[in-house]
Amino acid sequence: MAKSTIPLVFTLCFLSFLGSAYSKSDRFFVEGVVYCDTCRTQFITRLTEFIEGATVRVECKEDNGTLTFNKEATTDKSGKYSVEIDGDHEDETCEVILCKSPRKDCSEVDSEAHLQQAARISVTNNNGIVSPVRAASPLGFLKKERLPKCGEVLKELGINEDGTEKED
Repeated sequence: MAKSTIPLVFTLCFLSFLGSAYSKSDRFFVEGVVYCDTCRTQFITRLTEFIEGATVRVECKEDNGTLTFNKEATTDKSGKYSVEIDGDHEDETCEVILCKSPRKDCSEVDSEAHLQQAARISVTNNNGIVSPVRAASPLGFLKKERLPKCGEVLKELGINEDGTEKED
């Protein structure tokens, strides 16, 4: 009886191993937040407002510019979004791009060339990240007019109104 159970145990162990190898799937979740940049600083401050109903798009492209993945998501009440991506995109450039804001007073995307207008993400299992979740940098729409308290916030941060660092 013992001789007949050894092949059975071996087979079950092998199938279990095989199943775990395939469970390391190429399914990822890109998560991030979208905010209203109330002080037009390009970073989150204590006056930042997170935007419900904003649209972002995740795009992955090959080096030659060929689009291999394209999916949109909408933010929840706390400004968070999650995009599910099937497949490994190791040799591609993947980014989260701001698309649309539901707020008329906060819908501008900064167009200055030196500012990055998207959050780049790594969508592969071959990067040392164990979790399937990929956290994207926060992305913000610019408010048409800075809030009156922004000067106070910048002062607290040691930043001049023009964005330069204050000297001591």
